[in-house]
Amino acid sequence: MSTAAVTSAGGRGGSSTAEVEETLARIRSHRGVEGVLIMNKDGATVQSTLSEEQTTVHAALLSQLTAKAASLVETIDEGDELTFLRIRSKNREIMVSPDKEFLLVVIQDPHASE
Repeated sequence: MSTAAVTSAGGRGGSSTAEVEETLARIRSHRGVEGVLIMNKDGATVQSTLSEEQTTVHAALLSQLTAKAASLVETIDEGDELTFLRIRSKNREIMVSPDKEFLLVVIQDPHASE
């Protein structure tokens, strides 16, 4: 998803909301995708396909985890930056794509069959 599309969802970009909706629909159509969440770096939700409760929990925890991971990457190699974060358990996979202002989170079942 382009920064412009996400920025539009936040009300500050030039792209249309339709473009954001189209991108989210494309992501959701992939096998095993259970939810998509767009939030700002502070964890404030811009858009979500999760329940309200799931959105609140995921946004709070993942924004903190992503900030810590980004800090770790920069501490280990000054000038480097976090470009993608993937967490996999037995039952779920959470993928986080950070941008300057926003985080795109995709939650999926890695064992889902078509």
